[in-house]
Amino acid sequence: MAKIHPLATVSPNAKLADDVEVGPYAFIDDNVEIGEGTKILPHATIFSYVKMGKHCTVFPGAVVGAIPQDLKFEGEITWVEIGDRVNIRECATINRGTKASGKGVTRIGNDTLIMSYCHIAHDCNVGNHCILVSYVGIAGETDVDDWAILGGSTVAHQFSKIGAHAMIGGGSKINKDIPPYALCGRDPVCYVGINIVGLRRRGFTTDQIRNIKDIYDTIYFQGMNVSDALAKIESGFPQSEERDTILNFIRGSKRGIIRAMKPGEKAEVD
Repeated sequence: MAKIHPLATVSPNAKLADDVEVGPYAFIDDNVEIGEGTKILPHATIFSYVKMGKHCTVFPGAVVGAIPQDLKFEGEITWVEIGDRVNIRECATINRGTKASGKGVTRIGNDTLIMSYCHIAHDCNVGNHCILVSYVGIAGETDVDDWAILGGSTVAHQFSKIGAHAMIGGGSKINKDIPPYALCGRDPVCYVGINIVGLRRRGFTTDQIRNIKDIYDTIYFQGMNVSDALAKIESGFPQSEERDTILNFIRGSKRGIIRAMKPGEKAEVD
């Protein structure tokens, strides 16, 4: 049996694995599924239509599965789906999807950390191993790819895309897409280099890192427009996962990618 505190409120229609723990004054609604080893701490709220994986922790004040803050929402059944080993810290909020988006689900991948007071809006897709630092807010239908890190108080415009292994400095205002492996910051947000420290920590070799840097030098610093730069990269760089990830991301961007840091600007990123 799940370990449910007598002061918690848990719907009889919720499906909890046998070793789930629910603290006092926590609330779990109908149509909720929670996997083994997960802990719902005191005063956390899980509304309807949430599927949560194994060994997650939801901290006090967090609200998962509230209806979207979208005027197009008409009460339809939509979902929040959360992977395994996800930590949702104090007062973070994760909203359900909408049918208007064509998705109807907000997804969080495995091993992701959502720090205190973050907001993840309807139909967002946050990948595996991501970190959203405190007070991050991502608007509806934003995609955050695996291993991306968003610094504290960063905000993302709706429909934004943030590439894999990107690192975004705190307080950034994202209104263009952030390409994979990029280090970016400043106001307005811009490309200041590649995320060398993060890539090294994740096992990228020196050759892989140098290749990524050379690709972005071609895009940003050789005076070409983006289309010509991508054509040069495709013809002049050997095929690799990193090359193809960058090409596919930029070619798929509908908002366009961030600009480069101007000459003479400092490259500091908090």
